[in-house]
Amino acid sequence: MPRTNEPGRSVSSRLLGLLFAFQPGESELSLAELARKTGLPHATARRLVLELTEAGALERRPDGRFAVGLRLWRLGTLAPLTESLRTMAQPFMEDLYTALHQHVQLAVLEGEEAVIIERLSGRRALGLVSQVGGRLPLHCSGVGKVLLGHAGPELSGRVLGTELRRYTSRTVVHPDALRRELADCRRTGSALVRGELTPEADSIATRIMNGEGRVVASLSVVVRAGSVQPQSVLPSVITSGLGISRMLGWRPGIRVREG
Repeated sequence: MPRTNEPGRSVSSRLLGLLFAFQPGESELSLAELARKTGLPHATARRLVLELTEAGALERRPDGRFAVGLRLWRLGTLAPLTESLRTMAQPFMEDLYTALHQHVQLAVLEGEEAVIIERLSGRRALGLVSQVGGRLPLHCSGVGKVLLGHAGPELSGRVLGTELRRYTSRTVVHPDALRRELADCRRTGSALVRGELTPEADSIATRIMNGEGRVVASLSVVVRAGSVQPQSVLPSVITSGLGISRMLGWRPGIRVREG
């Protein structure tokens, strides 16, 4: 927990700390929770939270808790990479969903995790641990392996150099085995993950590239284990990924780059 009186800590850093305290699964927080999560004195947290609320960055719920405000949400939708990706990917994701009626999700790399920026899901589709705005581990999710495999040796070295969490009995955690999988991922541009993050879920993922050949996102379909043959879904997923890549300026002949 941060110290309550950090030398040189600016007002803006405290405001950002309050905003970043909100996470998937913690979309509403009380003043006491905000003060605890940021390490700010209660009086300071209260003053800054009220300022953020007055500006529309936060809103106060009927029960007194706070949530991200509409003005801040609108600002977030202006992020150029995520918004352009979501807009360009939407028709391809809709086609995949119409054909398969399974989860279809789009993710980007942030730090050492994959962040889901869009998802289409059916009512009867398999329940998942993540949601839009949620984060997935790189070493055992379909979108994560695609992003990690193309992120370059520095990031893969950091991730594989740590003790990786085993989510299920099928989670691959041995560094050498993962390196082989990531090499295959770079070669094929895709990843098949069976029951590594959620026991009953299989993920079929592919890369999305920009005009420079850099992998900027990953597209995946998540299905209930045993409901379909992943290999039968893979061509459709790859084709959709290539279609989105073309929208971003990629063309055949542009070499895929790492990092």
